[in-house]
Amino acid sequence: MQANAASSEPRGSVAEAGGGGGAWKCGYSGPLPGADNMRRDEASARLLQDAPDQALPSVLRFYHWSPWAISLGHHQSIDDIDTDRCAADGIDVVRRPTGGRAILHAEELTYCVCMYTGRRSILNVYNDISGALVLGLQHFGVTVSLEKSQPDFREEYRHASSIPCFTSSARYEIAWQGRKLVGSAQRRFGDGERDVVLQHGSILCGPAHKRLTEYLRIHDPALRARVQRDMERKTVDLQEITGGTVDAGHLAACMKRGFEEAWGITCDPA
Repeated sequence: MQANAASSEPRGSVAEAGGGGGAWKCGYSGPLPGADNMRRDEASARLLQDAPDQALPSVLRFYHWSPWAISLGHHQSIDDIDTDRCAADGIDVVRRPTGGRAILHAEELTYCVCMYTGRRSILNVYNDISGALVLGLQHFGVTVSLEKSQPDFREEYRHASSIPCFTSSARYEIAWQGRKLVGSAQRRFGDGERDVVLQHGSILCGPAHKRLTEYLRIHDPALRARVQRDMERKTVDLQEITGGTVDAGHLAACMKRGFEEAWGITCDPA
């Protein structure tokens, strides 16, 4: 996630900004094709944006990807990806409505938040969401931390080694013992008066995301090996942390509970 706004403005509560009097639409969608997932996420944000008087409740959704898919950031070049090999292996390639870099969505649980921003800046919203994710992971039995530093993404994106999202961490992203566990991206819709934020992210459940390097259009073997080492060194997944397989439904329930408790919202079935 690339944040480019200061976080000094007044914040207010998440429930106040969320619409619907603190009641949210929450759901666990299960596995869907990547294009369907991205359409649903953007459609949720557009519906909130178009609603008169911020009348619609905000949305919290959890889902998977079937088949596996590589998603590109909104402005990322598809030339970064070997699309022929993806097609041969049955892996979809889709574009996210949000920014950031490439992710192989495989063994993960994805979350999506669509809500009115109220008076919160990009970093305020990112920090609020990260706090809810941290609490949800605690309910799952995993203690994590938030990254404190912010890399220079403009400089990092000049290099081919930055193609994968999980080779770098932004401020307020979630790590376990210094290794990235959750990667997120954000986009705002609106004219400044009634802004809606869409943020979604990958909670890594297994190691399959590391196979992204097999599908990058990198011709230098040494550079490909470096990216692979970065993925191994800088990322971690819940299976590695807990030593067992991850029940996605249980994880989704824990994450939902984290949002409810952190934000004081109530969740109605979507």
